[in-house]
Amino acid sequence: MLPPLRFFSALEPWRRTLYILFIAQFVSAVGFSNIVPFLPLYVQYLGSRSGLSVEFLAGMTFSAQAITGMVVAPFWGALADRYGRKLMVQRAVLGGGLLLLLMGFVRSAEELVLLRALQGLVTGILPASSALVAASAPRDNTGYAMGLLQLAHWAGIALGPLLGGVTADWLGYRSAFTITAVLVLVAGIIVQVGVHEQFVAPSRLTKVRAQLVADLRPVLAHATLRRAFLARFLGQLGISMILPVAPLFVQALVPSTAQVNSITGAVVGLASASGMLTAVYLGRLGDRIGHTNVLKVAALLAGLLYLPQSLVTSAWQLLALQGLTGMAVGGIIPTLSAILASHAEPGKEGSVYGLDSSLAAASRALAPLVSAAFASSFGLRSTFLVMGFNFLAVGALAAWYLPRPGSKAKHKRQATGGRPD
Repeated sequence: MLPPLRFFSALEPWRRTLYILFIAQFVSAVGFSNIVPFLPLYVQYLGSRSGLSVEFLAGMTFSAQAITGMVVAPFWGALADRYGRKLMVQRAVLGGGLLLLLMGFVRSAEELVLLRALQGLVTGILPASSALVAASAPRDNTGYAMGLLQLAHWAGIALGPLLGGVTADWLGYRSAFTITAVLVLVAGIIVQVGVHEQFVAPSRLTKVRAQLVADLRPVLAHATLRRAFLARFLGQLGISMILPVAPLFVQALVPSTAQVNSITGAVVGLASASGMLTAVYLGRLGDRIGHTNVLKVAALLAGLLYLPQSLVTSAWQLLALQGLTGMAVGGIIPTLSAILASHAEPGKEGSVYGLDSSLAAASRALAPLVSAAFASSFGLRSTFLVMGFNFLAVGALAAWYLPRPGSKAKHKRQATGGRPD
């Protein structure tokens, strides 16, 4: 047996699943984030056949995927609880890879927007992987497990934009899509071969629509989950707002350079790389001192670090502040994922993370509209102020409305062996 296979076969089942999904998440994150630095510029390159403005179509390339993803994510979550979570990971990766390959052959910005909308219907590997890991990992290891998945995500989107920016500058936009598709399809093969889910289907299957309503009702009635979902929505909104304006802001900072794609990729990639460095550590720290405590401090720091980015006058200043901000943001997503896992009813993890994915997609759909509105009304720099206050709101929500270690809810969980309401 090959050494890598021997290593994985010797692991506990939940660790084996976690580590293989770590690899798949990293590879797919590299692929999906490959196109982020130049997507608005690719729209400009393709042009419009309908007379719509390039700015509107550039925003729609981000919003279309998010809108369709928002609509179908709870449906995919319900199907995961009925038919297995590995199947949902495979759907997200393989379907997304095929659509990315087609994007390299579009002839207009409108065709690109259509494919991005279809991509939103089938993708969502991180929530699918999170549901699979949440269903298998021990509860006292959820912070570590979610932090490791987030590490893979951050590492992938740290490398992906840099790779995509350089590829677009050297080989052209269409070549970047081909590379992206190959990477994502490789991730799908890794999941197919490496992950073996021990899934027991529900004994009683109802219609999918009825099952979806039945699964979401207790989730939405759970006070802590509702507050965590709100924090996730605001956090994802803050993270996503920079993507549509980053190429334009970098272009304004360095108008004389021809390497705007590469510099934009470096800005996005550095924030992701610094988040990668802190995600697992802060996830483990949350297991020890409470995820709400970590979330509160990380969100407040992210907000305070975004505010001065509205004043930068050079690319290196933006790079430095984005690196520091990424370290703080690296503690937000895994802690929220761990909070969701700790309050999800056993067997309903797919529904919880499906709704979580829907809200995150709603944030990604809204983010380009918000950033475009502020950028057009008050200038590009105003968007950084909005992002800063957005993260401060997440910190305030965590400080005042999410349960803390030693709270009455936690004592109830320890006394009953269940999860708090």
